[in-house]
Amino acid sequence: MTEFQPFLEKMTDPAQRERMETILNWVQTTYPQLVPRLAWNQPMFTHHGTFILGFSVAKPHIAVAPEPYPMVRFAQDIDTAGYSRTDMLFRIPWKSEVNYGLLSQLIEFNLSDKANTTTFWRK
Repeated sequence: MTEFQPFLEKMTDPAQRERMETILNWVQTTYPQLVPRLAWNQPMFTHHGTFILGFSVAKPHIAVAPEPYPMVRFAQDIDTAGYSRTDMLFRIPWKSEVNYGLLSQLIEFNLSDKANTTTFWRK
Protein backbone atom coordinates (compact mmCIF):
# COMPACT_ATOMS: atom_id res chain seq x y z
CA MET A 1 0.00 0.00 0.00
CA THR A 2 3.04 2.23 -0.34
CA GLU A 3 1.42 4.10 -3.25
CA PHE A 4 -1.20 5.48 -0.90
CA GLN A 5 0.98 6.05 2.15
CA PRO A 6 1.25 9.85 1.66
CA PHE A 7 -2.55 10.08 1.47
CA LEU A 8 -3.11 7.85 4.50
CA GLU A 9 -0.51 9.67 6.59
CA LYS A 10 -2.44 12.92 6.19
CA MET A 11 -5.52 11.38 7.80
CA THR A 12 -5.53 12.47 11.44
CA ASP A 13 -8.21 10.11 12.78
CA PRO A 14 -6.61 6.67 13.33
CA ALA A 15 -9.91 4.79 12.99
CA GLN A 16 -10.73 6.52 9.71
CA ARG A 17 -7.19 5.94 8.41
CA GLU A 18 -7.46 2.24 9.27
CA ARG A 19 -10.85 1.96 7.59
CA MET A 20 -9.65 3.71 4.44
CA GLU A 21 -6.58 1.49 4.34
CA THR A 22 -8.80 -1.59 4.70
CA ILE A 23 -10.93 -0.51 1.72
CA LEU A 24 -7.90 0.29 -0.44
CA ASN A 25 -6.29 -3.04 0.49
CA TRP A 26 -9.53 -4.85 -0.34
CA VAL A 27 -9.61 -3.30 -3.82
CA GLN A 28 -5.95 -4.09 -4.42
CA THR A 29 -6.27 -7.69 -3.16
CA THR A 30 -9.57 -8.43 -4.90
CA TYR A 31 -8.54 -6.80 -8.18
CA PRO A 32 -4.76 -7.25 -8.46
CA GLN A 33 -4.92 -6.27 -12.14
CA LEU A 34 -5.75 -2.70 -11.12
CA VAL A 35 -2.95 -0.18 -10.81
CA PRO A 36 -3.02 1.89 -7.61
CA ARG A 37 -2.35 5.55 -8.26
CA LEU A 38 -2.30 8.71 -6.19
CA ALA A 39 -3.52 11.59 -8.37
CA TRP A 40 -5.00 14.93 -7.43
CA ASN A 41 -4.07 13.89 -3.86
CA GLN A 42 -6.66 11.10 -4.01
CA PRO A 43 -6.26 7.32 -4.18
CA MET A 44 -7.55 5.76 -7.36
CA PHE A 45 -7.24 2.64 -9.41
CA THR A 46 -6.65 2.40 -13.14
CA HIS A 47 -6.46 -0.36 -15.71
CA HIS A 48 -4.53 -0.07 -18.99
CA GLY A 49 -4.28 3.68 -18.35
CA THR A 50 -8.00 4.30 -17.87
CA PHE A 51 -9.71 5.37 -14.66
CA ILE A 52 -11.71 2.65 -12.87
CA LEU A 53 -12.51 3.95 -9.37
CA GLY A 54 -11.38 6.71 -7.04
CA PHE A 55 -11.82 7.64 -3.40
CA SER A 56 -11.68 10.77 -1.30
CA VAL A 57 -12.41 11.51 2.33
CA ALA A 58 -14.37 14.15 4.19
CA LYS A 59 -15.15 14.61 7.85
CA PRO A 60 -18.48 12.68 7.68
CA HIS A 61 -17.74 10.13 4.94
CA ILE A 62 -15.67 8.36 2.31
CA ALA A 63 -16.56 9.41 -1.22
CA VAL A 64 -16.46 6.79 -3.97
CA ALA A 65 -16.24 8.03 -7.56
CA PRO A 66 -16.71 5.58 -10.44
CA GLU A 67 -17.44 8.32 -13.10
CA PRO A 68 -20.92 9.66 -13.98
CA TYR A 69 -22.03 6.88 -16.36
CA PRO A 70 -21.82 4.08 -13.73
CA MET A 71 -23.42 6.45 -11.18
CA VAL A 72 -26.52 6.59 -13.40
CA ARG A 73 -26.46 2.87 -14.19
CA PHE A 74 -26.12 1.86 -10.51
CA ALA A 75 -28.20 4.65 -8.94
CA GLN A 76 -30.82 2.22 -7.62
CA ASP A 77 -28.18 -0.07 -6.12
CA ILE A 78 -26.48 2.90 -4.46
CA ASP A 79 -29.81 4.09 -3.06
CA THR A 80 -30.67 0.58 -1.86
CA ALA A 81 -27.31 0.43 -0.07
CA GLY A 82 -28.40 3.55 1.82
CA TYR A 83 -25.71 5.86 0.47
CA SER A 84 -26.32 9.45 -0.56
CA ARG A 85 -25.06 10.40 -4.01
CA THR A 86 -24.42 13.12 -6.52
CA ASP A 87 -23.90 12.80 -10.28
CA MET A 88 -20.21 12.08 -9.71
CA LEU A 89 -19.93 10.12 -6.45
CA PHE A 90 -21.61 8.41 -3.55
CA ARG A 91 -20.84 8.73 0.14
CA ILE A 92 -20.16 5.98 2.66
CA PRO A 93 -20.54 7.47 6.14
CA TRP A 94 -17.67 6.52 8.43
CA LYS A 95 -20.02 4.64 10.75
CA SER A 96 -21.85 2.75 7.96
CA GLU A 97 -20.98 -0.68 6.64
CA VAL A 98 -19.05 -0.81 3.39
CA ASN A 99 -21.05 -2.58 0.70
CA TYR A 100 -18.19 -4.46 -0.94
CA GLY A 101 -20.64 -6.15 -3.31
CA LEU A 102 -21.57 -2.74 -4.70
CA LEU A 103 -17.90 -1.78 -5.04
CA SER A 104 -17.32 -5.05 -6.94
CA GLN A 105 -20.22 -4.33 -9.27
CA LEU A 106 -18.86 -0.88 -10.06
CA ILE A 107 -15.30 -2.09 -10.59
CA GLU A 108 -16.34 -5.04 -12.75
CA PHE A 109 -18.67 -2.84 -14.80
CA ASN A 110 -15.92 -0.29 -15.43
CA LEU A 111 -13.40 -3.02 -16.29
CA SER A 112 -15.80 -4.47 -18.84
CA ASP A 113 -17.27 -1.24 -20.17
CA LYS A 114 -13.87 0.44 -20.51
CA ALA A 115 -12.00 -2.60 -21.86
CA ASN A 116 -11.25 -0.83 -25.13
CA THR A 117 -11.03 2.69 -23.77
CA THR A 118 -7.77 4.43 -24.59
CA THR A 119 -8.36 7.63 -22.62
CA PHE A 120 -8.21 8.21 -18.88
CA TRP A 121 -11.84 9.39 -18.62
CA ARG A 122 -14.84 8.28 -20.64
CA LYS A 123 -15.65 10.51 -23.59
